[in-house]
Amino acid sequence: MNEPGGDLVIAPGPGVRRGLVIPAPELVERFSRSSGPGGQGVNTTDSRVELVFDVEASAALTPTQRERLTAALAGRLMGGRITIVSSERRSQLRNRAAARERLAVLLREGLAPPPPARRATRPTLGSKRRRIEGKKRRSQVKSGRGRIQPD
Repeated sequence: MNEPGGDLVIAPGPGVRRGLVIPAPELVERFSRSSGPGGQGVNTTDSRVELVFDVEASAALTPTQRERLTAALAGRLMGGRITIVSSERRSQLRNRAAARERLAVLLREGLAPPPPARRATRPTLGSKRRRIEGKKRRSQVKSGRGRIQPD
């Protein structure tokens, strides 16, 4: 679905009614040597992938989506850009696919609308009664632990 080098396609869901397609030119991929598994090949192949997406400059996002993403991903954005690093696989191609999947998940979560606000309710009469009875029981248990007073 999201092959490396092509557009990033995010399926329709909460916050993304019609889905979202991020054009390939907006995704910047950088490659370097990975410190992960790979044996002798780890010293010769550039299998580590850094996928960079500029949220603030993206033409694929609406202003509402851009605001929602910058608010949701504020801790991860640096200069309005989000960077995903993948080096857990041996091959560059699989790391590219893993980074794209992680970015898609992150964008889907960031674009999801916030949950509805909790509506405060009053405790029921029965729950108040049970709470007081529990406190009384606990008080009796603790008072029974003291020294025995001679009559």
